[in-house]
Amino acid sequence: MNLEFYESDDAVVGVLSVRLVIRNASSLKDKRRIIKSLKDHVKNKFNVSISETGVLDHCQYSRLSVAMVGNDRHYLNSTLSNLINMFRGASSFELVDYKLEFI
Repeated sequence: MNLEFYESDDAVVGVLSVRLVIRNASSLKDKRRIIKSLKDHVKNKFNVSISETGVLDHCQYSRLSVAMVGNDRHYLNSTLSNLINMFRGASSFELVDYKLEFI
């Protein structure tokens, strides 16, 4: 059996990095609970990969990175923009800064 590979659109990776302030967290345990809940919600609703990638040892600050792979940059941009809007509207933390890039 001969398999032929056809050229198609290149894969696009969308990467979103966000900085958050969690004002209600008074301990690392509080922060971990809030971040875990957020990560679970984001994974289930947006079908992306998400990880806490920075500021691991401070109870009120966090940096999260989100990645999504596809072949339609417009779709990835739309999905990650909706995710940014969800972060903006959240009540348990404050979105301080974000960076969206495509590779």
